[in-house]
Amino acid sequence: MTHSINYQLICRKVQEIARETGNFIRGEREKISEKDVELKSVSSLVTYVDKTAESRIVAALRELIPDSGFITEEGTASHSNEKFRWIIDPLDGTTNFIHGIAPHSVSIALLEDDELVVGVVYEVGQNEMFYAWKGSSAYLNGKEIKVSPTSKIEDTLIGTGFPYYAFDRVDDYIAAMRYLMEHTRGLRRFGSAAVDLSYVAAGRFDGFFEHALHSWDVAAGVFILQQAGGKVSDFNGENNWLFGGEIVAASNNFFGEFYTVVHKHLGN
Repeated sequence: MTHSINYQLICRKVQEIARETGNFIRGEREKISEKDVELKSVSSLVTYVDKTAESRIVAALRELIPDSGFITEEGTASHSNEKFRWIIDPLDGTTNFIHGIAPHSVSIALLEDDELVVGVVYEVGQNEMFYAWKGSSAYLNGKEIKVSPTSKIEDTLIGTGFPYYAFDRVDDYIAAMRYLMEHTRGLRRFGSAAVDLSYVAAGRFDGFFEHALHSWDVAAGVFILQQAGGKVSDFNGENNWLFGGEIVAASNNFFGEFYTVVHKHLGN
């Protein structure tokens, strides 16, 4: 495929797909039981809801851009360096979903070559649609969103996640969290990196950091955050956050100080 696409139109269609998927997930919430839960690895859970949701998303996106490839959490589709590749997490926050708590979300991003051009995160519990496309601002349910203007660490609220593998870094992680506990308004761990990043985009969180992540956890949320005026890197100030498994994200105002803290404790 060589022709150009209308990013805004694609983004609108992806929102429709995300909302339909979210409605399916919401409808299954009361039906799910422990017998439906599979263990991918320690603390990494999956259900038929994740797999069915992903299959539906892939089928719909294939119609949208027929020659596209897919980077997916549940492996229902694949890619081989197509020009357009979708990065999909059909249910980010599966453990929350299983336990009947929010947030949990549908996360869909589009790569054109190696550039993110569309990002959609639909938080199912609060019915919140975060989205952006190449050249646009970032939006939440139709209203433009911006990152927080806060620059002083003592005025910030930080999002993070607790790793469920790669436990060899736990001591360093706890040291970083301790510093932030002592110097910020607090830490929050909601269990969906896609939502955490969207919250930074909307100015609810001032920063977010986590390691042991995958591309489908962060792709859409980061793109929305960047379009809202935010900045991201890995723990060493490089650009290897999409496939490198670690991320620091904040508003431009706060990024420098926040990155310094995270790098000190978790950088190489």
